[in-house]
Amino acid sequence: MPGEYPHRAGLAVTGGRNDSHAGARFGGAWPKRLFARSPVRRLLGATSLSTLLAADLAFAQTEAVVRSSGLSVDTVEVIQISMFAGVMGAALISAIVLIRERARTSAENVELRNRIADLNASLQRSDALLNLRDQRVVVWASEKQKPELVGALPAETGAPEDRAAFLAFGRWLMPRSAAALDHAMTRLRERAVSFDLVVETQSGAPLEVQGRKTPAHVLIKFVSLSEAQRNQARLRLENQRLSTEHENMLGLVDALKMPFWIRSADGQLKWVNRAYAEAVEASSPDAAISEGREFLGTPAREAIARQHLAAPVFEQKLSTVIGGDRKVFTVTNYAGGEGSAGIAIDMSAIEAIREEYERTVRSHADTLDQLNTAVAIFDSGQKLRFFNQAFQKLWDLDGGFLASAPDNALLLDRLRSEGKIAEQPEWRRWKENLLAAYRAVETQEHWWHLPDGRTIRVVANPQPKGGVTWVFENLTEKMNLESRYNTVVRVQGETLDNLAEGVAVFGPDGRIRLSNPAFTGLWGLPADIVGQKMHISAIRERCEALAKDSPWGGFVAAVTGFDDERRDRHGQTELVNGTVLRYAIIHLPNGQVMMTFVDVTDSVAVERALKEKNEALQKADQLKNDFVQHVSYELRSPLTNIIGFTELLSLAATGPLAPRQREYVEHIGSSSSVLLTIVNDILDLATVDAGIMELEIAEVRIDQTIAAAAELVADRLEEHSIRLEVDASGAPKTFHGDETRIRQILYNLLSNAVNYAPEASTITLSCQQLPHGVEFSVHDDGPGMPPEILDTVFRRFEPRVNGGRRRGAGLGLSIVKSFVELHGGKVRIDTGQNRGTTVTCEFPAAPSGVRAAAE
Repeated sequence: MPGEYPHRAGLAVTGGRNDSHAGARFGGAWPKRLFARSPVRRLLGATSLSTLLAADLAFAQTEAVVRSSGLSVDTVEVIQISMFAGVMGAALISAIVLIRERARTSAENVELRNRIADLNASLQRSDALLNLRDQRVVVWASEKQKPELVGALPAETGAPEDRAAFLAFGRWLMPRSAAALDHAMTRLRERAVSFDLVVETQSGAPLEVQGRKTPAHVLIKFVSLSEAQRNQARLRLENQRLSTEHENMLGLVDALKMPFWIRSADGQLKWVNRAYAEAVEASSPDAAISEGREFLGTPAREAIARQHLAAPVFEQKLSTVIGGDRKVFTVTNYAGGEGSAGIAIDMSAIEAIREEYERTVRSHADTLDQLNTAVAIFDSGQKLRFFNQAFQKLWDLDGGFLASAPDNALLLDRLRSEGKIAEQPEWRRWKENLLAAYRAVETQEHWWHLPDGRTIRVVANPQPKGGVTWVFENLTEKMNLESRYNTVVRVQGETLDNLAEGVAVFGPDGRIRLSNPAFTGLWGLPADIVGQKMHISAIRERCEALAKDSPWGGFVAAVTGFDDERRDRHGQTELVNGTVLRYAIIHLPNGQVMMTFVDVTDSVAVERALKEKNEALQKADQLKNDFVQHVSYELRSPLTNIIGFTELLSLAATGPLAPRQREYVEHIGSSSSVLLTIVNDILDLATVDAGIMELEIAEVRIDQTIAAAAELVADRLEEHSIRLEVDASGAPKTFHGDETRIRQILYNLLSNAVNYAPEASTITLSCQQLPHGVEFSVHDDGPGMPPEILDTVFRRFEPRVNGGRRRGAGLGLSIVKSFVELHGGKVRIDTGQNRGTTVTCEFPAAPSGVRAAAE
């Protein structure tokens, strides 16, 4: 133990022994008595005395600090030595100055020499104190100077005497102690942080090391310990080691990017790391503790507390809000007797990756499940882990059996027992060879020919982590298609060779790829031009002179030109020998160009003849129309005069007529009216044929139109005692059409019915509403029409001869059909032998335009 305190106001430095006669005393009343008796006291005067008093006061304050702070006596001894050296230095300097100033007085010089002698004696005593054998002091006067070593340590400690070797602590101290001492020295010299350590030498002896820094010096004292003190020192050394490990552990935990916390027994936060502070948005870990910011919510903390009632360790995934986002953490919390500690590992990214992986696996499974190719995945233990619908459908296996994860060998045996795969001569060897895929590195391929005639391509793809993915591709249809394709190609080749049409196919490079004999025959080319891969430019040189207006320049541009020139085209050319060829250029999807040539010499000749005949017919038809129009117009004027004069003759003012004369006049009038009607009908039909007739579409009142048409045939109905029955109960009041033409249609229908209706019979005119328009129908009880007449009933100038009273020009129904079709409607006839005739005309509700009438 350090020396005792013999005076209340001072410290006694004994170098580790309790000896009051061996050391020098500092502080208290002793320095005052020393300097009071010294002749230097008289030389220094009041100023030096104040300096000594200040030193004495400093020693007294040091003792008070020691008692209040609990520092060791050895630490205080180092401080007092430093202070004593400073006071002695100041006193020495002051004495020298005074000696120089008073050198003229010899008495004063004598006194000064005596004072210096006393100071030297004091310094020698201090040096003797510092050079004890149980302590060593390292003193740095400045950063630029080398340190000084004072004192020595016992040989048993293993400390070297040489300064350089002594300062190389790693050579004679244990590595852990050397590292701790270097760290403490760095903090002392750079930040003036004092330290008290216990270090262990490589010989196993513990030393107490103290470090202090004054304004002028840095001091480190090594003190050897007695046997009694060594046990306590080893305990302190172990505590230092544990403290260092604890500090290192806390430093490591503080550097972690995972929130970490320590709680006291009452559940309050005791320590948190920086990641915790950042997570709870605190400025520092201390702020997080002082503000009581919790990382987990109340429900989560309550769940942890409930778990600790049953077990000391809690580990579970919990969610909390960090920076406005909810994240998932794996929280591990341990509860001990004096508190608890916990750590939270952010699992958000891992959870996102896991969810993405699961989605990817499900997506792949769904994708594979939609494939027509059968897929089965076996793990490293050869157990079935996945199969798609195509696999189950291919082998027609029970879903429960597949869901039980059978191994690959059992699955093969099941397929063999059910006769779904072919029986092998050496089944065991065949199966072992197949299952060798689990030990293989490369993909293996097999072909299975099943008993039902199917051909299966089996691919075994080893997986990186073991297991095999089996792919079963049903190639039966593909092989059948390939066989049929080859057959079709051969058939097409034979067909192409026997075509009368010339065919040639050119590739993207302009060279011929395919041709048939007809092509070579039409253009006089050699039969083996395909084998020679002749270019189209060479073919052009051979064929260009054979045509009058050679199209081969366009052919070359279509095959080898730019995109704007590479387009499909058709045309016709004539050879010098009179042959006419019709050609077509067709661009195929694969970049090739096909040309076809057809000999149309006979067709062209026939076409020319037909054109000449058609032109003659058109001229004749035009001549006929011109004649009809001209004759009809020339007849209309005299007929108007005849009718007019006939009506004048019938008037009483003209003069009386004999009965026979009146009869003749009436015949002339009726015949003229019939003739005028025929002429008007012819003119109307000519107008329709010329496409110049326009309908005057307006709102047509149905009842008025029917009444007007009935009035026109009233005389003829009365003449033959025929009754007209009108049924318009189901008809609308109006519809849109040309009223004049509608009335003309009804008049012609009624006239036709009167002509064929029996005497004293009934003609029915009905009208009804249709979903899309209006329907008129006229029925008579005449003899009807045989089927062979129906095809000619709407032809012009085709009068019927089956019992009609009058023979006309046969234009009535033709005019009806033309006018109805101009309205966008249609006409139909319902007739039969001896059951009458019904003519029905359908009109749309609103005609959209004028249509050309059919002849």
